Amino acid sequence: MRRLTGRVALVTGAARGIGLAVARRLVDEGAEVVLTDLRDDEGERAASALGACAVYRHLDVRDAADWALVIGECVQRYGRLDVLVNNAGITGFESYAGAHDPEHVSLEAWRAVMATNLEGVMLGCQAAIGAMRAAGGGSIVNIGSRSGVVGIPGAAAYAASKAAVRNHTKSVALWCAEQDLGIRCNVVQPAAVLTPLWEPMLGTGPDRAANIAAAVADAPLRRFGAPEEVAALVAYLASDESAYCTGGEFNIDGGLLAGSVAAPARATHSTSDV
Repeated sequence: MRRLTGRVALVTGAARGIGLAVARRLVDEGAEVVLTDLRDDEGERAASALGACAVYRHLDVRDAADWALVIGECVQRYGRLDVLVNNAGITGFESYAGAHDPEHVSLEAWRAVMATNLEGVMLGCQAAIGAMRAAGGGSIVNIGSRSGVVGIPGAAAYAASKAAVRNHTKSVALWCAEQDLGIRCNVVQPAAVLTPLWEPMLGTGPDRAANIAAAVADAPLRRFGAPEEVAALVAYLASDESAYCTGGEFNIDGGLLAGSVAAPARATHSTSDV
């Protein structure tokens, strides 16, 4: 039996990238999945491609009324909500050009990033707890970032928002355990995952391979992660296989947070070297 047969899941930011990969994996695992996003055309196409087990709904994660409407409709349609994946997020650079370092980031840009990345997660957790309480339990998976564990001087708002998501995950997990709700909450922290966000930086010309190599040079595994690899981890946390996991941080970063490694040796070793 597939791991999520009979479960109902909602994924934010699901029109593309990691969110779409997560939605696809949850459908493959047997769940009924509600994809949400602000990109309605892309979201509708994505849900249609996933088949009868997927539907799309518009959701602005910054809006409490939107959350109430979408989760209310989900419960009305399916009778329950078992899994919430808080994936929607922005870097801030999409709408606010210029410096995002601690000295120069604008208050407007800072607040915009916090509204989506942190307040969106808070509102999602809040709405999901109410629905999952009625169902007798569930799993909330927040998508954080390696940037929430280390400082990122050129993206101060983004890093701060993801650090707050990391901590809020623990508060949610402890609250739900304290209330004996049967609701688990964990955070997945990716880094250097190849999504459409990277494409403008990598380009499509003859320098693309060199740009890719430069982008992952600091990762011990020296490659980009794939959205499907993140989705596999999310599926585990959504399932009963992770029943003893709550308040946890799950890094999927090619070893970045573990430290640095030397460049691989190119010369072969003789038996006398062993």
